[in-house]
Amino acid sequence: MDPHKRSATIEIINDTGSVLAVGRYGTDKTGYAEMLTAGRKFQNRVWAVEGSNGIGRHIARRLVHDGETVLDVPAKLSAQVRVFATGNGRKTDPVDAHSVAMAALHSPNLRRVETDPELVMLGMLADRRDELGRARTQTVNRLHRLLLELFPGGAKKFLSAMQARALVATIKPRDPVGKTRRRLTVELIAELEGIDRKIKAADAELRQLVTDRGSTLMDLHGIGPSSAARLLADVGDIHRFRDRNRFASWNGTAPLDASSGEQQRHRLSRAGNRRINRVLHVMAVVQLRHRTTGRAYFDARKSAGKTSMEAMRSLKRQLSNVIFRRMLADQRRREKASPGGHSGTTLDSSVTGLTPHTDPSEKPLPGPANTQANPTPAGVS
Repeated sequence: MDPHKRSATIEIINDTGSVLAVGRYGTDKTGYAEMLTAGRKFQNRVWAVEGSNGIGRHIARRLVHDGETVLDVPAKLSAQVRVFATGNGRKTDPVDAHSVAMAALHSPNLRRVETDPELVMLGMLADRRDELGRARTQTVNRLHRLLLELFPGGAKKFLSAMQARALVATIKPRDPVGKTRRRLTVELIAELEGIDRKIKAADAELRQLVTDRGSTLMDLHGIGPSSAARLLADVGDIHRFRDRNRFASWNGTAPLDASSGEQQRHRLSRAGNRRINRVLHVMAVVQLRHRTTGRAYFDARKSAGKTSMEAMRSLKRQLSNVIFRRMLADQRRREKASPGGHSGTTLDSSVTGLTPHTDPSEKPLPGPANTQANPTPAGVS
C-alpha cells in the first residue's frame, strides 16, 4: 500500500511477485470498506504499508484493529526498490505501491505493526507535551521582546510568569503606547501562566502512566516524564532490536563508517528517529550540567583528545546503551509479571560506576546478536 491522507493505492502480488490486482481507494469509511473487501478475497494475506509510523499510521492501525496482519515498510527501503526497478526513480502511486510490495516480499525482517492502547495514549500525550513546550517558548520570546521595550536592558533570560508579573508591577506608563505595551505584556503573562498549568498537569499524568507501566526510565538522570513517554511510545517492543548497536543505529547515535582506502574515519549520522535522538541530547545536556558519571565520561573523552562535539556524540552513544539496557530489563520484568509468569529478580541495569572505554560503544555498525544485559555495564547515569 502507498498511503496518503485521503487515498490509498494498493497492489496485490503473490509469493513469486506476480501482480494479481491493483486499486485505488479512499480512506473514508466507504473507501476503506471497499479496500478491505478487495484484500480479503485472498487467503493468507499480509498488508505491507509504507510509513506506518508516519502518513500511513492512521490506516495501518485501522487494519490491525480489524484483525489484519500489517508490516511496516520504511519509505527509504521502498524508494531503493523503485530506483533499481525502473532505473529512473519515476514516482507515481501505482509504482510506489509496487515498490512497497516488492520490498515487503524480499525483506524478511520488517516490523509487524501492533497497537498497544497504552503506548498509543502515551504517544498522544507526549506529542501534546511537546506542543505545550513549544508554545511556552514562543510565549516567553514574545514576552521578552515587550519587556525589552518596557525596561532598559529587558529581563533575565530564564523568566517565570511570577517574576514577570512582579517586574511589570513596578512600572506605570503614562503615554498611550506604553499603556498598550504594558497591557499586552500582562496578557502574555496570563497566557504563560495558563501554559505552565497545562504543562504541570501533563507531566503529572505522564509520570503516573509511565510508572503504572512499570518503567524505571525516570530513574535515569536527565529523563523526565515526557522523555520517558516518548521512549516508550516510539520504541514499543524493545525486543525488536537485536542488540544495543541496532538500537543506536535506529536512534541515530551510531556513527556512520566513511572510511576509504587507508583512511579510517566515521561521520555523524543524521538518520534515525530524530525525536529519540533529541531525548538523548537533552539527557546528555542535563548530565553535563551536574556532577554525574556522564560528566566524568565527557571530560575523559576530551582529555583523550576529542573535541567537545565528538565527546558529546560519544556520550550520547553511551546513553543510548544505558537506555537500551534499562528498557530491556523493564520489559523482561514486565513479561515475568504478566499472566502466566511471575515476578522475580531482574537483570542488573544499574548504570553507576562508569569505566570509560570506546570499543563497543562507538561501533558504527551492528555487531553480533546479543540481547543480554551486560553484567558489569559501563553505563552513564
